[in-house]
Amino acid sequence: MFPFMNETLTMRWNIPNMLTALRLFATPALPVMFLYFHRPYADWFALILFLFAAITDWFDGYLARAWRQETKIGEMLDPIADKAMVIVALMVIVGYSSMSPWLVLPATIIICREVFVSGLREFLGSKSKTLKVTSLAKWKTTVQMIAISFLFSQGIFEHYLIKASAGLGQELVDEILQGNLERLRGLRGMYLAMEWSGRLGHWVLWIAAALTLISGLEYIRKALPHLKEG
Repeated sequence: MFPFMNETLTMRWNIPNMLTALRLFATPALPVMFLYFHRPYADWFALILFLFAAITDWFDGYLARAWRQETKIGEMLDPIADKAMVIVALMVIVGYSSMSPWLVLPATIIICREVFVSGLREFLGSKSKTLKVTSLAKWKTTVQMIAISFLFSQGIFEHYLIKASAGLGQELVDEILQGNLERLRGLRGMYLAMEWSGRLGHWVLWIAAALTLISGLEYIRKALPHLKEG
């Protein structure tokens, strides 16, 4: 009755493929965390979920090669799951940030590149095999995930800092953060953790944006022979 069901049954749903599919299905849970949980619990859940996705991204590829279980569906789903997780995570972080251009601009570069390359592959159709995932593209995905993990961590430290400083006068808080007074309630440590996780997140995200742009230009170079008229 439904021919596509027979095709689905012939797909090899091994452990690597199931990990990839699980990562894809977990992507919508990132923004949902911020709908049903207060911060910083939402940030904690989002960070744990994202780290789980990053770990499975490494494991599914490793297991597929080690067990010789590389399949067409795995080859198709893996880059989709990576792109979906990164794009949704960036949207959540930008949405809950101060909309700083130092965060919005690299996020825009990454999202535009991912959309462009996906569209390029779709346009080329059967010729898209020339746009195989390169080692540079794998590195940029890794760097993107590291940057996003830092940025989620910044949100966690920021909210614990706000909670710990509640009831204290602004002048007293400033003195503690500057290290002029005793480290009451660990404010100084939380402030430094928030500051450095944010800085590292921004720096690494810019590195990821540069790698994303370079790998995108490499894909364009490979696709140019197929885009010439005639």
